[in-house]
Amino acid sequence: MRISNERRRDTEQRVRAAARTMLAGEIPAGGKCDITTLARQAGISRATLYRSYPHLKAEFEDQLAQRQASGCAPDRRDTQVLRLQDENARLKDRLAAHESALAQLGEFKILALSRLAAQHEEIGRLRAGHTAAARASGTVLDLPAGRTSRHAGPRS
Repeated sequence: MRISNERRRDTEQRVRAAARTMLAGEIPAGGKCDITTLARQAGISRATLYRSYPHLKAEFEDQLAQRQASGCAPDRRDTQVLRLQDENARLKDRLAAHESALAQLGEFKILALSRLAAQHEEIGRLRAGHTAAARASGTVLDLPAGRTSRHAGPRS
């Protein structure tokens, strides 16, 4: 079915007006800055836009791509998605850095504990050897077992 030239011009004007409005950032509730919403705003089906007005579809897509490339995306959700993707990437990098630092601290803890255990054993070995040598030479006297409390107040 052929449409009249007047009806075709009217439809083209509606598509161009809808494209200008959407590219200016006035996107209807529940819509996006895309071909489907453009067709709905112009009052035609998406199939009609693809079939009968491919040049208008191409113009809209080119203008949209130019605005997005210049950082002036008409759809705030697209800008928000990009911002959230960047933030997500930064947070993943921070998380990886924290996990790496945590792993290094865990390795340091294991190393420190093993060194402390080795030092404790060495101190015990040295004390045992020193005490045995001192007893053998007769220079160490055994003290009588006494009170265990250091601060036992005055005697009554």
